[in-house]
Amino acid sequence: MSPAESTLADYPLRTYEKLRYADTDRQGHVNNAVFSTLLETGRVELLYQPGAPLHAEGCAFVIASLHLDFQGEITWPGQVDIGTRVSSVGKSSLSLEQVLFQHDRCVATAKTVIVQMDETSRRAHPLNDGARHRLTELMPAAA
Repeated sequence: MSPAESTLADYPLRTYEKLRYADTDRQGHVNNAVFSTLLETGRVELLYQPGAPLHAEGCAFVIASLHLDFQGEITWPGQVDIGTRVSSVGKSSLSLEQVLFQHDRCVATAKTVIVQMDETSRRAHPLNDGARHRLTELMPAAA
């Protein structure tokens, strides 16, 4: 099932953001750049959980690729629901699928590739077994 055909319940990690008036543009809807910020909220809750970080010591996660498809507009006031799931886990990278919903309507889908990077060498660093296990648990059953 493609992200555009799914529901928020298809994503094991769910969170939300309250929209601000400042998020709107001159057309009166939420600016397209804010969509990326909303997706970041979902990624950060997965990658940087307080007390249970996924990254190795001396490493950080960086985005290697972000593909964002706009499905509809977001309007203020209100909130946006954010769904996140892991679609694949590699040696030093992971791929995420995310959705944004407002009023039970999918307004955006995104696919992101994230790489764990050694902060000193600035090169990819392998994920440890614990991180790989936790990430694999967030993959859809069919994957």
